[in-house]
Amino acid sequence: MKILVTVKLVPDTNADKRIDASSKRLVRTGVETVLNPFDEYAIEAALQIRDALADGSTVTIVSMTPASGKEILRKALAMGADDAVMLSDAGLEGSDLWATAYAVAHAIRTVGFDLVVTGTQSTDAISGDLPGMLAEYLGVPALTYAREVHIDGTTLRVKRETETGYQTLRAQLPALVSVTKSANEPRYPSLKGIMGAKKKEIRTLSIADLGLTKAVGGDGARTELLALATPPARERGRTVTATDAAAGAAAIVEFLHERKLL
Repeated sequence: MKILVTVKLVPDTNADKRIDASSKRLVRTGVETVLNPFDEYAIEAALQIRDALADGSTVTIVSMTPASGKEILRKALAMGADDAVMLSDAGLEGSDLWATAYAVAHAIRTVGFDLVVTGTQSTDAISGDLPGMLAEYLGVPALTYAREVHIDGTTLRVKRETETGYQTLRAQLPALVSVTKSANEPRYPSLKGIMGAKKKEIRTLSIADLGLTKAVGGDGARTELLALATPPARERGRTVTATDAAAGAAAIVEFLHERKLL
């Protein structure tokens, strides 16, 4: 089985982030770049599936990233992935979510797949839309927010998290699944894995390799950021001293009425 895992390289979660006023894009220069933490759960899920099958299945990492991100991808290889594919081209700069999904889906088709595993979201955009968009472009079922993933022959079965519990879903391969943080505990790369990652192949694809029929990058973006504004400072909380429970309840009701919450 050919298992592909999509990953994104993002600014360190703890780093100070700012938006460039002219380009209206997140400033990435001078900020440490890391593997998207949500994608580490996808990598772990894929590795567990491969190891459970024990039939020669492989795990390939796919990422749309500048050439400078090559060494960061090696963390995924150090975790145990077999190889990686980097979609790297200056023409992709400025791609919005639509263009990103379109380009990455074509990269996935170029590589070939039986199962695509993704995280639920990225820490820089937090849209959560990419898994569904990828599945749409690939023409395969999308089983999202999975906390358990099982493969039985050519059938994918998952337990999908919901607000009230979980759903059991099934689909025939090829398919796409996104996994949540409750699905597993990502492994740490071992010293052996880190050393071995240096010898694993990272293949680079350009726009010309994908056979795209629609524009990507800034020219192909379907969304436009028109303005930015700093959110107002949060007001200090109101402290109310009540003489008894009834007075306290009345103060709460009055406050909710003021805010038009009742």
